[in-house]
Amino acid sequence: MSEWFEDEVFWREVYPYLFPEIRFLGAGEEIEKLLDLIDFKGETVLDLCCGPGRHSVALAQKGFSVTGVDRTALFLEKARALAKKDNAAVEWVLEDIRKFSRPGAFDLIVSLMTSFGYFEDEQENLNVLDMMYRNLKEGGIALFDMVGKECVARHFQATSSTELGDGIIFLERHRIYNDWCRLSSDWIVIENGKAETFTFSHSLYSGREIRELLLAAGFKEVKLFGDLDGGEYGVDSRRLVVAAKK
Repeated sequence: MSEWFEDEVFWREVYPYLFPEIRFLGAGEEIEKLLDLIDFKGETVLDLCCGPGRHSVALAQKGFSVTGVDRTALFLEKARALAKKDNAAVEWVLEDIRKFSRPGAFDLIVSLMTSFGYFEDEQENLNVLDMMYRNLKEGGIALFDMVGKECVARHFQATSSTELGDGIIFLERHRIYNDWCRLSSDWIVIENGKAETFTFSHSLYSGREIRELLLAAGFKEVKLFGDLDGGEYGVDSRRLVVAAKK
């Protein structure tokens, strides 16, 4: 049985809501903060689940050798178009992140926008961590930006709605399951009196849990932050940013 992220129709339909223009405009600033946060001095970068390439392109524009990996053909099509428009050289790879193996090739691997933890079988998520570790050079860094379990617990809303204009209403409905290990979300788009529902899910990790998983995978130093500015991961944090050094 296929999992939700294997549905190309899902990604095509939710693309406008996942990647509005403002997210592309902010990519350069996010990369600046990310690089400053870890004081990055390397050359090679792997963007896992790169999506339409906004961060990959921003990294390439800074002169890094960048590889963007995603399993969704639509995203890589848009990524290539963005790179061409911005005159950025990026290697794009259509591949499942569980299978992408290039041992010791990268100084930095980034997993942004809560793109880690998709797999219902938790061992598959751990396999991704192992693969990331192997693909890093000695001294390389894996950086994650995700929603932390503590953030969800403090700010959880079962339902919310947003008016997007042109009569479109965007509803979100969330459910915690599997003993607070997974979050399932329904996105419901109402337009012209018709409703379309898209469902996705991902694992939830507390700061302590993701630290222990990364140490178990072999990383020797793990730091937690509440944002890309390097703020403390605390009760008011909206994001969990993790830097793990090999």
